Amino acid sequence: MSIPQHIAIIMDGNGRWAKNIGRERTHGHYHGALNIRRIAIKAHQLGVKVLTLFAFSTENWKRPESEVSFIMDLPRVFLNNYLQELLDNDICIQFIGDWKNLPASTVKICEELLEKTKDNQGMKLVLAINYGSKQEIVKSVNKFITQNPNTMIDETMLESYLDTSHLPAVDLCIRTSGEKRLSNFLLWQLAYSELVFCPLHWPEFTEQEFENTLIEYESRQRRYGGL
Repeated sequence: MSIPQHIAIIMDGNGRWAKNIGRERTHGHYHGALNIRRIAIKAHQLGVKVLTLFAFSTENWKRPESEVSFIMDLPRVFLNNYLQELLDNDICIQFIGDWKNLPASTVKICEELLEKTKDNQGMKLVLAINYGSKQEIVKSVNKFITQNPNTMIDETMLESYLDTSHLPAVDLCIRTSGEKRLSNFLLWQLAYSELVFCPLHWPEFTEQEFENTLIEYESRQRRYGGL
């Protein structure tokens, strides 16, 4: 099987999954966080180099305060329950987005995850938190203009200022829960990525379903505008 080097996932449907089984939306977010661990380890085992997950968008602040507060506490759950497993699998956690503007307690946990996994040499697990792609592009352009006045920007220069400048191009983007849109996620980075839309909600997206998307990816012909 041809394994994508970099996979991005829009983890959609946590709240709807919980509602379907008669539970609160936060129940879905909790189980969605648990599924990160399962899919990350499977991706690592299959040889994926980078797995980027859309965890919290800049637009998600519009949600009820109680739901946002619950989501902000999920990195702590991840640290307490799965850090050792991440270390055992040599997985390195990284973040993109304006995550340093999150609540102080959340930032502290994120920094601890970064510090404790920074020397791991295996797969990079990149969490996009407080992330919006349009905002990322605008921020990158403004930073470039500030540092390089009177210089015309090109694609290579802009890419070097993006949050993902240290990562390979995204080969495959998966969105769960049946929605077929990008929702302001990695708009620049997904320019030539293969897209797979899965009807399952994120908490029910299993390791086997993940492998099925890789089989779908393998069937695609990536021509990048050529023949």
